[in-house]
Amino acid sequence: MKLEAKSRLPMSEINVTPFVDVMLVLLVIFMITAPQLEQGVAVNLPEVATTALPGQSQELVVTVTSSQGIFINRYQVKYDELGAKMKEILSQRKEKDLYLRADQGVSYGFVVQVMAVLRESGAKGIGLVTEPERIKK
Repeated sequence: MKLEAKSRLPMSEINVTPFVDVMLVLLVIFMITAPQLEQGVAVNLPEVATTALPGQSQELVVTVTSSQGIFINRYQVKYDELGAKMKEILSQRKEKDLYLRADQGVSYGFVVQVMAVLRESGAKGIGLVTEPERIKK
């Protein structure tokens, strides 16, 4: 009895199992890291009852922290440099409106000084950002 040698033909199908495994791992990684990518500076905003303003695509946000630190979006600037930086930024923008976020622990006088600098820099409208009022039970 003679044994016949079986010939193997090359497989013409693509094995997608490793691809699916890698994609699932990436999905889990992005699901875990995405909430941590929130942009902004942490401040304790005052709570008021009001309606929300309509959002825009490229908002300009100036933030004043409790230690009187000033941020334009995510970038910290000194109070003395705020006017020059804002003039430069606003000269390149079509919209001259911006939002001001100030920690409730910051003195009212300092917030008004920052608003005056923003106005002198060419800001047309300054929206004050607050947290929505929580329902008390």
